[in-house]
Amino acid sequence: MEKFEVTILGCGSAVPTLNHNPSSQVVNVRDKLSIVDCGESTQLQLRKSKVRFMSVRNIFISHLHGDHCFGLLGLISTFGLLGRTLPLHVYAPAAYGDLLERQIDFFCQGLEFKVEFHPLDTEQFQVIYEDRSMTVSTLPLDHRVPCCGFLFREKPSLPHIVREMIDYYEIPISQINNIKMGADWKLPDGTIIPNSRLTRPSSPPRSYAYCSDTAYKPDLVPHLRGVNLLYHEATFLENRIERARYTHHSTAHQAALIARDAHVGQLLIGHYSAHYLDEQPLLDEARQVFPNTIAAKEGMTVPVI
Repeated sequence: MEKFEVTILGCGSAVPTLNHNPSSQVVNVRDKLSIVDCGESTQLQLRKSKVRFMSVRNIFISHLHGDHCFGLLGLISTFGLLGRTLPLHVYAPAAYGDLLERQIDFFCQGLEFKVEFHPLDTEQFQVIYEDRSMTVSTLPLDHRVPCCGFLFREKPSLPHIVREMIDYYEIPISQINNIKMGADWKLPDGTIIPNSRLTRPSSPPRSYAYCSDTAYKPDLVPHLRGVNLLYHEATFLENRIERARYTHHSTAHQAALIARDAHVGQLLIGHYSAHYLDEQPLLDEARQVFPNTIAAKEGMTVPVI
C-alpha cells in the first residue's frame, strides 16, 4: 500500500505552551508533501520530524488567525535561503493574498522561486487541488473569521498484476499496462484469459479530513462520511461549552459526535486550549462517544488506513 500519512508539527491553540506548538501538519500522499496550517514553530518542527523542506509542494491555510499562519513567511524565507527553485503553491482565504505579496516584497526579496497564491472561498465545498494521486477539497467551517478545513482524497489506483499468471501465460512486459487498464489476454490458440484472472483489485482509496477551527457543525457530517481519518479540533472539555460557543470552538465531546455520526474510521483530536496541562481528560471525554480516538502530539505520524 502506498504512503498516506499525517505528521503532527503542532496541535496547540492560540497560546503556545511548553507541551504544544501552534497548529501545523504535514500530509504525505504517495510521497507528495503538503503542509496544512503553518504556525510559528513549523520550521523547527519540520527539522525535528526530519521532513525535507524541498519536498513540500503545497501549503494550505485554513484561516487567518496567527497560530495558523504566522510561520508561513519564515518558511518562505528559509526556502529562499536553501536555493529553492520549484514553485510553492499557497492556498489560503482570499484576504491574505495582498498581505502575503507585500510581506514577500519587503522581507524576501530576490527569491529564485515563485510563490503562487490561490485564493479560497471558505464558504464553498469545492475541489481546490488535483493531481494524479489525489484531490483536495474545502470544508466550510464555523469560526470567528472566514475558515475552512480540507479533505484529502486519494485517487483509485490501477489493479495489481498477478505475477504468477503473467509468468504462466508468458505475457510480454509490453502488455502489462494494457492489462492493468482492463484488457484480457488472448492465447495463440484463441483462448481468452479474462482480466480478472490476471489482476486483483487495488486497495480502496483512502481519505483524510482536517477540521480546525470550528464550532460544533453537524452539517459537516455528510461531507465527512466514511473518511478513514478525521482530525477535529477539541479545544475544550464539555464543562466549558459556553466558552467554546463564545469562541466558536468545539469540545472533545462534540468532535466525537461528528466522528460517530459520520462513521469515520479514526478520530484524531487536537488544538488543545492552553487551559489544559494534560490532554488526557480531552481524550477520555471523546472516547466515551467514539472509542477509536487518539490524541495528537507533536512529532507523531498517523497512517491513514
